Amino acid sequence: MAFLTVWTALISCARMGSPDGGWYDEKPPKVISTLPEDRGTNAKTKKVIINFDEFIKLENASEKVVISPPQIEQPDIKAAGKRIIVEFKDTMKENTTYTIDFSDAISDNNEGNPMGNYTYCFSTGDKIDTLEVAGTVLNAENLEPVKGSLVGLYRVDSLAIDSIKNGAAFSGLNALFEKEPIQRVSRTDSRGRFIIRGIAPGTYRVVALNDMDGNFFYSSAAEAIAFDHQLIVPSYKPDIRQDTIWTDTLHIKDIKRVPYTHFLPDDIVLRQFVKAQADRFFLKVERKEPECFSVFFSGPGTKLPEIKGLNFDSDSAFIVEATQKIDTVTYWLRDTILVNQDTLNIAMTYETTDSLGNLVPQTDTLEVLAKVSYEKRMKNLKKEMEEWYKQLEKKRKKATEEIKDTIFPIKRLEPKYGGQNSIAPDGNITIDFPRPLARLDSAAIHLYVKQDTLWYNAPFRLRQRTDEHATPRNMEIIAEWEPDAEYSLEIDTLAFEDIYGLTSKPYKAGFKVNELNSYSTLFIKPIYEGEGTVIVQIIDNSEKVIKEAPVVDGVAEFYYVNPGEYFLRAFVDRNDNGKWDTGDIDEDLQPEEVYYFQEKVACRAKWDVTREWRLNDIPLDKQKPASITKQKADKQKTIRMRNAERAREKGIALPEGL
Repeated sequence: MAFLTVWTALISCARMGSPDGGWYDEKPPKVISTLPEDRGTNAKTKKVIINFDEFIKLENASEKVVISPPQIEQPDIKAAGKRIIVEFKDTMKENTTYTIDFSDAISDNNEGNPMGNYTYCFSTGDKIDTLEVAGTVLNAENLEPVKGSLVGLYRVDSLAIDSIKNGAAFSGLNALFEKEPIQRVSRTDSRGRFIIRGIAPGTYRVVALNDMDGNFFYSSAAEAIAFDHQLIVPSYKPDIRQDTIWTDTLHIKDIKRVPYTHFLPDDIVLRQFVKAQADRFFLKVERKEPECFSVFFSGPGTKLPEIKGLNFDSDSAFIVEATQKIDTVTYWLRDTILVNQDTLNIAMTYETTDSLGNLVPQTDTLEVLAKVSYEKRMKNLKKEMEEWYKQLEKKRKKATEEIKDTIFPIKRLEPKYGGQNSIAPDGNITIDFPRPLARLDSAAIHLYVKQDTLWYNAPFRLRQRTDEHATPRNMEIIAEWEPDAEYSLEIDTLAFEDIYGLTSKPYKAGFKVNELNSYSTLFIKPIYEGEGTVIVQIIDNSEKVIKEAPVVDGVAEFYYVNPGEYFLRAFVDRNDNGKWDTGDIDEDLQPEEVYYFQEKVACRAKWDVTREWRLNDIPLDKQKPASITKQKADKQKTIRMRNAERAREKGIALPEGL
């Protein structure tokens, strides 16, 4: 008898879940009771218990479960058998609707059948708030969906509403985002989508926040934020949607028209940005190369730092290079004695931001250490020389005639030349120098063009490049290039000499300017009714800018476009500085608008291509092509529907209820 009992138990255990040839459990977990009651009122407890009809598991609760109103001290959320227990730590607010949005975190323990998006709510007062709003959060610079951003509402009182209607600015209301926690909260999913639930009737402003310190309000300029001047008035209406019922993953069983409550607005679009760093403070000093050191600041300045040497004479000791914003400054050491000195002690007086936001002088004492010591550099040089002479000795033993180069070669200045082999008619030849120059002999630079079989001098200009991070060491040769012509760039020996006396070797390179028929011409006609100059960019699959041009007289013109397929992006240059600028909540300034053309544009050789582009025809959250969107949507959890496949294998109909 005992043997029979054990045998029966073994058979029962073997058949749990999906017996061989039997049916799989494809039913998601079902809530059978809750405490307090779901959508119940006058709740007094700080513990929530949700009971299910089967064993469940809760995945990534800290990431997926969102409680509103937000909790400063995070509740304990845990799954135990057939229940989920949530214990609140904060004091419960009176007359408040609490929502616990589990998203898709709940599934059954055996087969992993997802319950789907589940939200539980209760009220500490005598009524429950049920309104909802929804929308999308995008990165303002590139319209990428923002995953994991907090999105919340602030209620706007009647006095503020009246002042707004009378034309008052929003900047005073923006201060609310920096002082008080969000009142109702949600979190964006992988598509950037959010739904804020449990909202009371009223008027609100909405904000999206990358809450780095967990205090539920905007407290640092490093936090990404999105805010909108739109006043949100939640509402609802009866509506009909189509629900598709699937026989299996490939076949539709039925499409039903299902009535539901449609909450509005559900199309809010927020553009999130990080405020441009305006506060200036010292970040670090680096001396990667012995010849120079660089100092880095967090924001722009108005004048160069003052450097005083403490263990060396700093008078006329430097050649100074600075970025346009003076946020990075490089000091080149003129004297090789200082180059060989491992430690430079300096007193640096620089501009920094005080508590009132003003730039004031501050002096720091710094120790600037060479990354590689003089002793180690000498050891490396000795090793290099020994290896060179060893190779020379091997050559002597094999040589049939006298070897002339028997002295270790002197180090030379080695500029980097760009634009070789072929260039476009609107291209230039770049020259980048590793160190500042003491001498440049322009007469030693020669440009020749071939006409028929003869070479002639071609006029050119040598100038410093004008891009944002260019220094006097970054130069370019510009000329009126003749299409389909051959050129030769020839630079004599000793044309360039750096501040340490190193001179350049001779250089010669032939190249050809491509013929006009090898290019396409692209004309883009954006239709935009707002203020500011529209700048259109041609970008590749990685969103690298190939060319950009402002819209002039309704057209952005692109010449000499290499054949290929491209994407288009545009931004509205409101301040006419030629670049995209972020927003500033303190100045009530939105980031400059960015748009994407939905289709690829094919450019072919010899073709003139024209595209008309209505920038606002398509909602922002649907503009960016999926093929270049980096933030991909997570795969939706679905029931695997293996019973349908098993029924087909058996050649029988799927039983009702499975």
